[in-house]
Amino acid sequence: MATVNFSVPDDVKAAFDRVFKGKNKSAVIADFMRRAVDETKQQKRREGIFRLLTQRRSQRSTATDAEIRAARTMVRS
Repeated sequence: MATVNFSVPDDVKAAFDRVFKGKNKSAVIADFMRRAVDETKQQKRREGIFRLLTQRRSQRSTATDAEIRAARTMVRS
């Protein structure tokens, strides 16, 4: 198991100690770190998908207003 040392503002430390009193603070911080890693991976994945969709948008065909109206009419029938 690794040991990590980092500095935080005193008010953050005091609030953390109050909120997580009686808890295994190392486990709490490890869970926060896992979540941060997962959220960052998910955000990068979303950005990649967004870039791909945006890039492909220019390659797809577009429908005219008349074609859209006709499709809506057909679906509503």
